Amino acid sequence: MPESTTFPPKRHRFGGQAEYERLRERGTITKVPTIDGGVTWWATGRGDVKAILADPRFSSNRRNPGFPLMLRDPEVREQNRNQPPMMISMDGAEHAAARRAVIGEFTVKRLAGLRPRVQEIVDRFVDEMLATESRTADLVAALSLPVPSLVICEVLGVPYADHDFFQERSAKVLSRTISAAERQGAVDDLRGYFDRLLTLKETEPGDDLLSRQIEKQRAEGALDHEYMIGVALLLLIAGHETTANMISVSVVGLLENPAQLAAIRADPAKIPMAVEESLRYFSIADPIPRVATEDVEVGGVTIKAGDGIIASGYAANFDPGAVADPASLDVGRGNRSHVAFGYGPHQCLGQNLARQELEIVFGTLFRRIPGLKLGIPVEEIPFKVDGAVYGIHELPVSW
Repeated sequence: MPESTTFPPKRHRFGGQAEYERLRERGTITKVPTIDGGVTWWATGRGDVKAILADPRFSSNRRNPGFPLMLRDPEVREQNRNQPPMMISMDGAEHAAARRAVIGEFTVKRLAGLRPRVQEIVDRFVDEMLATESRTADLVAALSLPVPSLVICEVLGVPYADHDFFQERSAKVLSRTISAAERQGAVDDLRGYFDRLLTLKETEPGDDLLSRQIEKQRAEGALDHEYMIGVALLLLIAGHETTANMISVSVVGLLENPAQLAAIRADPAKIPMAVEESLRYFSIADPIPRVATEDVEVGGVTIKAGDGIIASGYAANFDPGAVADPASLDVGRGNRSHVAFGYGPHQCLGQNLARQELEIVFGTLFRRIPGLKLGIPVEEIPFKVDGAVYGIHELPVSW
């Protein structure tokens, strides 16, 4: 491996796994130089990644000494380490209670009731694409971003009219290269926004997740306004940024693999399989940091208490010991053994909503716009190669 390689490496287009393939030659758990200037354990084998994410001795609490933050700017690292606690950075009973409070909003039964509305939303934005005389669009702006943004806004009870505001700030919060001042400004803007929105919902509740959480806390005699700001912030960012980027990269992946696209067009029943394979292949939310709270042996290596370790779901999903021909996008593979949504107690609670949105987009977009094609060569697509969530900035398409 080149000495200049630091982790996480920049993503090259899609499916680029060269750095992880070289790293695996040294073992599935090894120490690497990281972009924050340190040296951290890195796990690339699927079995090891699952073991780490399921083991309570590996903490998600970024305030623990040794927690790897994967941010270049030391000021940004300090901001991130000291931000108010959210569900994603909680452990044990505290995390279980926070997750239990909202998990009912994302059950299969509740989401089944939401499906017709998601279909309406997708149809609306596809209608607008088809109405353009130029027969061209930026798919990110026309479909990938507005669909999950509008869905999560309706779920949470956030006015969609404010989407430009929170999308711009969310992108800054997820950047690994932004300055400390810019990042803090974006965080402050979002927290201020939700402070005002939740204050309104405390007196004028609606039929939405945030209002129900407020009422549930009141019934338990423990309304925590500041905590609810964190819940709203986490669910809003996670609910639209990840799915928006998955839509974009998946469309590129299928357009670049016409035989795979033809397979789902010929048999729409394969669309859920195509969604699972796209999730595995792109693994856009990566890597997942942890810190050992005591000595732990994993993969034949002892991780000392206080050592940071990175579980790379992206690398794990390309582990040749777990996946046959992992570098190929194969919609026939279609199983859920991937770790694109994480694993263990912190596995993404909104995963079934993301699956539903992807299934509806795949089924609608490729059926209604059968001539869809990339507007520029794939080499010219501006991929997000250096952020906390992989994706695409703009995606010109035509039909």
